[in-house]
Amino acid sequence: MVLTISPVKYGKLLSQTMPKRIETDDELDHFVEVMEELSRAIADGAASPEETALHSLLATLIKEYDDRAYPLPPGDPVRMLQFLMDQRGLRAADLTPIFGARSIASLVLNRKRELSKTHIRKLAGFFHVSPAVFLA
Repeated sequence: MVLTISPVKYGKLLSQTMPKRIETDDELDHFVEVMEELSRAIADGAASPEETALHSLLATLIKEYDDRAYPLPPGDPVRMLQFLMDQRGLRAADLTPIFGARSIASLVLNRKRELSKTHIRKLAGFFHVSPAVFLA
């Protein structure tokens, strides 16, 4: 879907937010806060096309900084999942929407069940990483 945005409205948002390549954790925190406000507006259906475009730009800048500043360690899929969960302060119960049940999340985390293709696809979307991260 291509958004039709007003250059004047978008320019005003950009001048207020001043997005740029993120260099520090303080800048990251600031842009994450702005993005969270925009996310709430999007979820409520109240975001303008310009706000949606700014949200997308900030998501790209945040991901680029996160990838550069905090590269994912090499390892097996379960170790990678545990790392991503630790980084976000998540528990097995928080992954219930992905696995369908907390028990399945626990089985995967305890290496008693393999990740399915569906789990990998959903985890990649949830954590905003490549599905390759969860492949052995």
